[in-house]
Amino acid sequence: MLDLARPFFKGQWPTCDQEIVLTFHIRGVLLLIMLILAGCMPVKKAQGPFPDGSGMASQNAENMPPRDAAVKEGAPEACGPVDDVDPLDVLPEGEELPDAESLSAEEQKILDTQISFHIGLDTEENEDVQRYFHYYTHVQRGTMTGWLKRAQLYLPHIRERFLAEGLPEDLIYLPFAESGFNPFAQSHAGACGVWQFMPRTAINYGLTVDKWVDERRDPYKSTEAAIAYLKKLYGDFGDWSLALAAYNAGEGAIGRALKKTGTEDFFSLCEASEDLKKETKLYVPKFLALVKVARNLEKLGFEPLNMDKRSAAPVMLKVKPETDLLALSQSVGMDWKSFRELNPSFRKQEAPPGRSVKVAVPGHLVAKAQDFLKRPVTPRQTRYASYRVKPGDTWWGISQKYNVSVAVLQQVNDVSRTKALKVGQALRIPGQGPASDSVADARKWASKRANYLVREGDTLWSIAKQFKTDPASLSQANGIQRSSVLRVGQKLYVPDAGSADVKVAKASADAVRTKLVNYKVQPGDSLWGIAKRFGVTPSDLLAWNNLAKNGHIRPGDRLKVYR
Repeated sequence: MLDLARPFFKGQWPTCDQEIVLTFHIRGVLLLIMLILAGCMPVKKAQGPFPDGSGMASQNAENMPPRDAAVKEGAPEACGPVDDVDPLDVLPEGEELPDAESLSAEEQKILDTQISFHIGLDTEENEDVQRYFHYYTHVQRGTMTGWLKRAQLYLPHIRERFLAEGLPEDLIYLPFAESGFNPFAQSHAGACGVWQFMPRTAINYGLTVDKWVDERRDPYKSTEAAIAYLKKLYGDFGDWSLALAAYNAGEGAIGRALKKTGTEDFFSLCEASEDLKKETKLYVPKFLALVKVARNLEKLGFEPLNMDKRSAAPVMLKVKPETDLLALSQSVGMDWKSFRELNPSFRKQEAPPGRSVKVAVPGHLVAKAQDFLKRPVTPRQTRYASYRVKPGDTWWGISQKYNVSVAVLQQVNDVSRTKALKVGQALRIPGQGPASDSVADARKWASKRANYLVREGDTLWSIAKQFKTDPASLSQANGIQRSSVLRVGQKLYVPDAGSADVKVAKASADAVRTKLVNYKVQPGDSLWGIAKRFGVTPSDLLAWNNLAKNGHIRPGDRLKVYR
């Protein structure tokens, strides 16, 4: 300890008295540091958000109750871990609105039009409405154009459902203010989806939110929850302005603010309350401006929405627990991004264990999907290694060492993001351990259904290409690694080998040449000429004889030719 203090004595060791003073001084500093660190630790759990014991559900993060039995085990506080959310989908915490600018006569006329329910606001006098109107028609016009493109996918359905439930038509534009109609949008507070539900509220209104599935992302299921929630809020307050404010801040916050101020309408409440956040006070003006834009798109130079245009409805197929959804998407010829956009609720590339779920598949791909789903389930094989925490280790350091994100490390070890590591603690490291042998069932099933005999020169890639499938699906169906070396005569099951769109390929495979000819290359021979003579392709000759694509043959060489 005294060695650390030596520089302060200019290279001379301290005297005995100085040693005593210095020792107490250093100990005092260390004790102070320990007390400071101890003071940073929480000494008790946070109190519930409702001191009055009302227990009212809330959309706002500040009114969210702590996790309890009402939230399913493993349910996330937010939409998902970092690796489950594209940073581009995280919503900004606030908007920098420019000062109000004068509107044209046509724009002012649009702003003065009435909407489908009473809002109790004179737009000529409300500067915030004018600022938002100008913001989305001029400053953020490109953003609004993108939102409209996404809205076209869902608005016809939302409008139909809202009108069927007797809700005011203009409420269908609420997602513009919430998410820009992005199913994957997530707020910093943890709200998620087109309707920006918090986890507790979503679960209270029938949506599943856990580490496997997040139905807040499903525009159709979450729309049903939004209908029920908006009806409930209107029933509580009897006024749509207050109901919308409660949608943003939580009914508990609005109820307490009304009681405290003695006001009865939203705009009087905004003037009287010092407790409501600025975001909530601006929420109704923002919504009102967006409704005026959406109802007058052509006049404002935007591409109009077509409420009669419907996307072709996908077919819903039941999948077994632990089904490999990535392999399913590949088997029908869809990349993961396209499949995920059609099935936004799934947070992993496999179906949850213990329960069956439904996936959406385009109608023209149903036959391929059904063929894939007939196979026995082979869960995605995640390999793990064990790591013992050493002094000085950090989550970030371990993540860099094993090339795994911090979020994934903490998720597989079932710990929170704020939990500190302890020396000696055992961690599971994904993607590092020996492969599991649980593929035996798939291999056994594939051997019974084998419909292809491996020939000389075959590879998983060449067979997959021949049958218009992909190597991942082929290896999955047969319980083998993609890097496996195939043996001549090995039996494989090729998915979709009996479907209509690969009849030509299957016919070719059934006509596999089994007679081997050892051909001696003659002067003047070429691969193309030999291939033509025997009715095969030059690529077949290259594969059978392990020749490079630009390989040369010489007179006297012996070539294998299968007839």
